[in-house]
Amino acid sequence: MQSLPNNLKITKQAVLKALARIDFWQYLKIKDPDFYTDERMHLKELSELLQDFYTDKLIKEDGEPYDMLSISIPPRMGKSYTLTNFCQWVLGIDPKEKIATVSYNENMAGDFSRFVRDGIKEEKFSPEFLVYSDVFPDTKIKHGDGSAYKWALDGTFFSYIGCGMNGSLTGKGFGLGIIDDPVKNAEEAFNELALDKHYNFYKNTFFSRIEDGGKIIINHTRWASNDMLGCVIRDNKDEIYVYIRKMEVDGVMLCESLCSRKKWEQIKRTIDSNIVSANYDQEPIDAEGRMYKGFDTYKPEELPEEKTESYVDTADTGADFLCSIAYKVRDMQAYVVDVIYTNEPMEETEPLTAQQCVDYDIKVAMVESNNGGRGFARNVERILKDKHNSNSTSVEWFHQGKNKDARIFAQSHWCTKNIFFPVGWARKWPEFHKALNSYQKEGKNKHDDAPDTLTGVAESIVKPQVETWSQDF
Repeated sequence: MQSLPNNLKITKQAVLKALARIDFWQYLKIKDPDFYTDERMHLKELSELLQDFYTDKLIKEDGEPYDMLSISIPPRMGKSYTLTNFCQWVLGIDPKEKIATVSYNENMAGDFSRFVRDGIKEEKFSPEFLVYSDVFPDTKIKHGDGSAYKWALDGTFFSYIGCGMNGSLTGKGFGLGIIDDPVKNAEEAFNELALDKHYNFYKNTFFSRIEDGGKIIINHTRWASNDMLGCVIRDNKDEIYVYIRKMEVDGVMLCESLCSRKKWEQIKRTIDSNIVSANYDQEPIDAEGRMYKGFDTYKPEELPEEKTESYVDTADTGADFLCSIAYKVRDMQAYVVDVIYTNEPMEETEPLTAQQCVDYDIKVAMVESNNGGRGFARNVERILKDKHNSNSTSVEWFHQGKNKDARIFAQSHWCTKNIFFPVGWARKWPEFHKALNSYQKEGKNKHDDAPDTLTGVAESIVKPQVETWSQDF
């Protein structure tokens, strides 16, 4: 075996620097050895996840790498700090990369940006301690271009930009986009206008700036089912890797050194339980009070061949939604095949409902006759005959006189156990999906049309059977 030349010395620092260039966890241990310790396994797991994601080693079921990653971890567990260090490491291994980070306001965005920039600029004060320039000596901030929110590395025009939610990213394209905790507090989490604004910013500003092949990381404490992350997951269910860690699982703390058992018990005694569920267990605040805890799905080949029926709840007022659910019944269970959920006027919804009857060969369409429903049913029947030359659908109407809230509550459990939706129904009918999954047992519900119609489907199946049983006895 050939020996190494006597004048070649491999020092411990040289090994550490070499490892830090190829291993993000090793870089973190150099950057802050007191915080990134081996006992904090959640940080090591997070570092490996981020590296695998960025280097295309986090793979979807179809064999393609994930381009979207969500991270939900309890507060004070080092997630934002790790992301600032991740930005530094990424610019070290790829100085041509362009990064954008978004925080819930401009001040937080400025802090995030400064942490990244100052970490790269850190000066060496002692030979025994390694700094960024020891690991990545060729990655330097361009002279005179180190502002708090936008700066570049030597040899580049643009490397980094940070802004608050709904801030400006105009004209800036980037390959790595990071959104860091966009919801400020519980009050904002229940402000539908604020949540809609967040998601619109994500869709129309942030996402539009991602370059082809770029990556998105969303670091987001869960608050509400329809918060920004909830909407992103809903619309990209198979495209986003969802990483969640709770403060405690089966009696085991996530990290005793960052949050002890004693501290955890104090948190649970002091902070509102809903906030604890959202911040520390990643359970949206509105999840605990949701009427429906989730619905099962079916694959196309599992759809029964039985006749198709529909249940229609017409809009009571201009602000209400018409909801028509088409479904098949097998073994006292409903398989939803189509949904109309819209607040368009009746001159639009009557032809839509008639078209649904034709498209899905609906044999019986049950229409609630309350508040104009009888006239609606007659018009649908007329359109079927005049426009579609169809007599195959029996359009029936009836008066629903029972208390709506009581009906919805009474049938809610049956609905979740016996009504199935097609795979991908959240993307197919997003407003209907949102209306069902955000409906609260108690509290202010903007609309009840979706759960009211779903309850009608349940009653159309259960009620006839109950009447049969009573006759038998």
